[in-house]
Amino acid sequence: MAAWSNVLNATSVTNIVIAGLGGQGVLKASGIVADAAFRCGMDVKKAEVHGMSQRGGSVASDIRFGRMVLSPMVPPGEARFLVVISPDQVENNRWQLAPGGVLITPDQIDERKLKNRKSINVALLGVLSTHLEIPLDAWLAAINANLAERLRPVNLEAFQVGRDAARSSQ
Repeated sequence: MAAWSNVLNATSVTNIVIAGLGGQGVLKASGIVADAAFRCGMDVKKAEVHGMSQRGGSVASDIRFGRMVLSPMVPPGEARFLVVISPDQVENNRWQLAPGGVLITPDQIDERKLKNRKSINVALLGVLSTHLEIPLDAWLAAINANLAERLRPVNLEAFQVGRDAARSSQ
């Protein structure tokens, strides 16, 4: 925890919305983000809207973290980061993004570099991680804690693909 204590100096609340379709790993991705922030000693709140998620419908998850967070829901138009796993969900969720906020979409990832296309959610977290002051070891610990052992290698690689893609576009 001591190595991550500098993250605690954040006085504001960070608002993140992850959106996509049922079965794309929206909830898994939001769990990893929440876990990584929690590992840094942050107050973390998370909320989910499942909709028709079991039939491939829209799914969204709000994650809020900071020194003190009072509500799990990101207020409309206040998401600092909007991560959209399914390209057709960008316009459906753009209203959640704050002015000057960061939109992260699958077109930022070269899917040919992924060993498994299903790991696109974790690759997008790799992109997100380059915008947040959460240390890499907290991210890796959260990924390892939230995924079955057999899924870890391909997802850890996808996370790095996302980080590399973000760095090459800056």
